[in-house]
Amino acid sequence: MVEIDDKLISMDVFDKKFVCDLMACKGACCVEGNGGAPLEEDELELLEKNFSAAKKYMSTENIKVIEEKGFFSIGEDGELETPLKGTEECAYVHYDRSGTAKCSYDTAYRNGESEWMKPISCHLYPIRITKLKTHTALNYHKWGICAPACDCGARLDVPVYKFLKEPLIRKFGEEFYAEIERAADILDTSK
Repeated sequence: MVEIDDKLISMDVFDKKFVCDLMACKGACCVEGNGGAPLEEDELELLEKNFSAAKKYMSTENIKVIEEKGFFSIGEDGELETPLKGTEECAYVHYDRSGTAKCSYDTAYRNGESEWMKPISCHLYPIRITKLKTHTALNYHKWGICAPACDCGARLDVPVYKFLKEPLIRKFGEEFYAEIERAADILDTSK
């Protein structure tokens, strides 16, 4: 583990290689799993506020899920998460022409129709954040459906922290990311 301020960062964040390969996985992380994407309390208002922009990309079935369940659910662990259509697919998913699952909020954001991108847990994946008593842990989450991303990252020699530069800055700020880079340089030198 590397400690920066009150953050504990798994060595896997520095050592593992990862670059999403949507052509290979087709956005499986949006449609598989045992729960919705983790949400933070301050994201609940953003889900509702930006829903009209995201809604135009969603299927009628998924819109109905939101109308019935609301903008968020409480998971089995008691935590906030995105609602699901059925048992696996995030209700906010839509499919592009190639059949790749994508976030409706992210699509609206990238098209300049929304001010909010998507839940930070989705943007930060494969890092999962865990709140501890005195620290916040940043751990690499290994999931079989991401094998193409691991292969792509290895081919391109891109560690997890570099792939996730934008969301790490979005969540923790530029200074924190600069500290991650300094820690990575020290780790590289010590090898």
